Amino acid sequence: MPVDRELIYVGDPMCSWCYGFAPAKARLEDQCRGRAAVTFVAGGLHIDWTEPQDRKRIDFLREHWEEINQRTGQPFKFGILERTDFVYNTEAACRAAVTARMMEGNDTALKFFTRLQTAFYAENLDVTQEGVLIGLAADFGLGKDKFTELFSSDEMKAETMRDFQFAQRMGVTGFPTVVVNDRTGYAYLTVGWQPYEQLEPIVEAWLTDQLDRQSQAAE
Repeated sequence: MPVDRELIYVGDPMCSWCYGFAPAKARLEDQCRGRAAVTFVAGGLHIDWTEPQDRKRIDFLREHWEEINQRTGQPFKFGILERTDFVYNTEAACRAAVTARMMEGNDTALKFFTRLQTAFYAENLDVTQEGVLIGLAADFGLGKDKFTELFSSDEMKAETMRDFQFAQRMGVTGFPTVVVNDRTGYAYLTVGWQPYEQLEPIVEAWLTDQLDRQSQAAE
């Protein structure tokens, strides 16, 4: 695998457009396999939300999820939005994906990230809760005791914050964001959802050193 070619995926497990992008993400991983490294970075969508949703936000989120369902075909359940105690804070879910990366590397983290998305959006599991995340990690095949120890540690909280800061330094303002990194530096592939069919030829050009960065602007 070329060590000088890296595709960086920046996302949040509780970001609805990241969930809509999940099929494209999987195909990008397949396209890059054996040809470029694929790195996961946790973005931190809502790490400072501390109160349950009011009716205005609930209605907004429901409309937003319905739009993404229509555009991407990804399945959604909406019951969790009606829970009066549910706080849409994404730090713990991000930390769970970062913990998976620490334990078993980027490939596992990217797959576990997708599992967290499905658990939240298609199954309405509350992935803000430590017990839910530990259960998902154990079912996924991550060692329960080791995951629990790492996930709860100050070290992992700091590592997750470093992800958020790295995304900020790259200028990421929305999720999902995909960045390519090679000997010429960093460049945005996409900021926000796009179908794989639009991204595939651009990634292929990048993988084969045929990408004209002067004419390729991030969407």
